[in-house]
Amino acid sequence: QVQLVESGGGFVQPGGSLRLSCAASGFTFSVAGMSWYRQAPGKERELVAAITSGGGGTTNYADSVKGRFTISRDNAKNTVYLQMNSMKPEDTAVYYCNARWIFRGAYDYWGQGTQVTVSS
Repeated sequence: QVQLVESGGGFVQPGGSLRLSCAASGFTFSVAGMSWYRQAPGKERELVAAITSGGGGTTNYADSVKGRFTISRDNAKNTVYLQMNSMKPEDTAVYYCNARWIFRGAYDYWGQGTQVTVSS
């Protein structure tokens, strides 16, 4: 069974840091493109950061987090990370881990989400 389990969410003050982890199982992690999305109350779900499955691990970020957040992956551990620095109240949202791949099919899976709250 495909599973994506997020962890590391919580409460932080503005300017603080938080590191999210997404542990993947049930599929070949190395062939999947991984990404983090977030959804705040009353807002559309948006892409925060993505990292490709290909060599080099190309990354892409939303303009709102560029320079503050970093996505990375460890294929040996089947885990993707999101390091969040200089956090702002507008970063408050539920953060979701996503996996997509088209190897011998088309697949799209989501984790259950983890709450991140940035407030003084």
